[in-house]
Amino acid sequence: MIQDTQTPPAPSDYVPADLIDTTFKSTCIDLISSFLHSSILATSDEWFAPASNLTNPKPPIRRPGVFVPTGAWYDGWETRRHNPAPYDWVVIKLGVASGRVAGVEIDTAFFDGNHAEGVGVQGCYEVGDNADGKVVEKGYEGWREMLGYRACGASRRQAWKVKEDDGREVTHVRLCMFPDGGIARFRLFGRVVPVFPAAVGQEVELSAAVMGGMVVGASEEHFGSRASNLLLPGKGVDMGDGWETRRSRGKGHVDWVVVRLGARGIVGRAVVDTAFYRGNFPRAMKIDAMDCEEDTPNAEDQRWEEVVGLHELGPDREHEYAGPNLKNVEGVAYTHLKLTIVPDGGVKRFRVFGTRT
Repeated sequence: MIQDTQTPPAPSDYVPADLIDTTFKSTCIDLISSFLHSSILATSDEWFAPASNLTNPKPPIRRPGVFVPTGAWYDGWETRRHNPAPYDWVVIKLGVASGRVAGVEIDTAFFDGNHAEGVGVQGCYEVGDNADGKVVEKGYEGWREMLGYRACGASRRQAWKVKEDDGREVTHVRLCMFPDGGIARFRLFGRVVPVFPAAVGQEVELSAAVMGGMVVGASEEHFGSRASNLLLPGKGVDMGDGWETRRSRGKGHVDWVVVRLGARGIVGRAVVDTAFYRGNFPRAMKIDAMDCEEDTPNAEDQRWEEVVGLHELGPDREHEYAGPNLKNVEGVAYTHLKLTIVPDGGVKRFRVFGTRT
């Protein structure tokens, strides 16, 4: 049970705001991002602002002077005052089959005077019939503490590392907010534990975030549209959930992104989707691949093998490369792929399909 004590953040697990992205970005994804179709299953209270805002991957915004029937508008989760219980809570189902948690971020942006005084996080592994129903029952006993009580400050990002030494997976988490108040965003950083088809030879989307695929490097993310968006499920809603780079002015410029596949495999086809990018799509692209042990190979490494040569791209459509458009893939397994766009622009999704080895 999480204890309601005023324990300050432990130096060994606290991550300052300016180090949160560099600490988790290249090794983890946000397991509860709404872009992955995570679910808010239940909450103790959401009188002032809904808990669904917590999992929005976009930064919180402020709308001063805007009021709704319950009070001032806030981009986050806010509960009533004077909570008679020790804490308010929300139960969230991960957007992936399961994951191993490495860290927690609590962002109290724009909550000042009404922010949460502290938080704690619990996790559980529950699958099978009515798993979601079980975890929201009052007497459910499967919760285990992942992060004990941590004090929170007003209007700031704060994060903590979570020990992974037991290697246990979680399917659901419960965020406890002491005693009440508001939180803008809740991020659960970790690694996906995918469920692959039983047949090794069955085609799977090796690059998909829900299958453990990860962006481990990118030339830039100038417009705030993260390269990791390339591996999200579905078509998205607009250019805001794709990857777009700044306009280049130098001759010979290219941008690139490196993807670590969810499993080592043989590439069968690749899809580059420019959905919603109509006047700002790249002129062309190429794809390279590598088989290596390191998580983050250098984009200039000499071991990259070309698997799709330079091809022109068009606006707002899928471009699929298979069969004669592929090279160096017959019987060859890879762990990483690199998408290079010429010279710059926006790409919605990058999908790599194949079979595991």
